Amino acid sequence: MPPEPAHPPAPGSAAAEATPEPATPAEAPKPAPARLLLVDDEPGLRTAVQAYLEDEGFDVTTAVDGLDGWEKAQALLPDLVLSDVMMPRLDGYGLLKRLRADERLGGTPVIFLTAKGMTADRIEGFQAGVDDYIPKPFDPDELVARVRNVVRRQERLLAEAARYADADIGQMAKQITEIRSLLQTGGPKKAAGPVRHDFTPREASVLQLVAEGLMNKEIARRLETSIRNVEKYVSRLFTKTGTSSRTELVRYALENGLVE
Repeated sequence: MPPEPAHPPAPGSAAAEATPEPATPAEAPKPAPARLLLVDDEPGLRTAVQAYLEDEGFDVTTAVDGLDGWEKAQALLPDLVLSDVMMPRLDGYGLLKRLRADERLGGTPVIFLTAKGMTADRIEGFQAGVDDYIPKPFDPDELVARVRNVVRRQERLLAEAARYADADIGQMAKQITEIRSLLQTGGPKKAAGPVRHDFTPREASVLQLVAEGLMNKEIARRLETSIRNVEKYVSRLFTKTGTSSRTELVRYALENGLVE
């Protein structure tokens, strides 16, 4: 007789319970929202902007003036600071100056929100080191778009800096030696005089150490700071020099007499 066809195990039987269920793929963890610090002395505007940005997925902490913002920035270490300019106790320029001089916060992007919309005021803000300048009144959608643009630009720069953090030190030193040799023998010439940049003292120190062939871990150890802070300084050096890699940065620095 031909064998009887196999029947599926009855529900509740041991065989049925032993049948494994197909595994469901694990969902990738969602990235943490960008941490924003909103500094403004107008309660109505502060509340409205906070609500709108939080609806767009940002994590927003508020401060009532520049001094409050400075204290909260030190505790929060935000990814971006949105600040009014005219405020009591400490204005936006004073806050920006403290941020840029701070070892942990020097690379934090800053956007000014202000009713002062004259070209001269914007130039003053950019010369002080602000990353963007949005005059009031502003369209909420434009505000979100510009915040996202600055955050993404910072993320790209940090990723580019981090990509080299674990690079081979010997290879980097070889590239720097080749660049120095090229500049000395028939390659691109140094500028007649040093190109002036508004580097902070810490940025200048990081640039010198990068030009010496040190990677982020060694720079962090030498300057007694974190690797993340070094990445921020390197990313700001990329922005200020118009370069996009450590090799380009070193070449630019050597060609323009920015390092020894």
